[in-house]
Amino acid sequence: MLTVHHLGKSQSERIVWLCEELGIPYELKHTVRDPVTMLAPADYKALHPIGAAPVITDGDLVLAESGAVVEYIIGKYGNGRLTLKPDHPDFANYLYWFHFANGTLQAQMGRSMILNRLNLPSDNPMLVATKARVDRSFDLVDARVRDAKYLASDAFTAADIMIGFSLTTMRYFLPYDLKRCPNIISYLGRIAERPAYRRAMEKGDPGMALLLT
Repeated sequence: MLTVHHLGKSQSERIVWLCEELGIPYELKHTVRDPVTMLAPADYKALHPIGAAPVITDGDLVLAESGAVVEYIIGKYGNGRLTLKPDHPDFANYLYWFHFANGTLQAQMGRSMILNRLNLPSDNPMLVATKARVDRSFDLVDARVRDAKYLASDAFTAADIMIGFSLTTMRYFLPYDLKRCPNIISYLGRIAERPAYRRAMEKGDPGMALLLT
């Protein structure tokens, strides 16, 4: 049985959402963050040597890293859904945006979050440069979803699942005003209309306000 070990308010929400979109059977094991430190408890960290979410188990397999987990589940259980084949005209777009989520946007937001917690002066060069990189990344996404319904093409794919956390729940850790990105707000409106997304968020983080605007 595929088991998703979900840590609340974490990138593992991508995996719950993916399973709901695919309509595949899975077991959801929910873990709550420490209310003081907001870190994962010791038993969750013990699931995998990296000690971070997401983690899945599938028989004897233990797998972490959300991009790898998404590709594994799609490859084993997806039957070609939520991805684009190499001969598709938007295949390169799919690859780019799938990897952009964690390779660029999430990484830059994570660095900005850490720098913000250091209480540096607002004109600190590193802080200013990192914020500018985050802004450029959001601007790039905003421009893309102005021209396309979803990231890879007009079809919803796993690239949209990958970036969803960064545009929404990650903003609990790094507040970001989306008013400067009206196309992202419209895009998140389309995401919010997906029944699988709503089911996933209610199962994984019940009661959490969804940061869709």
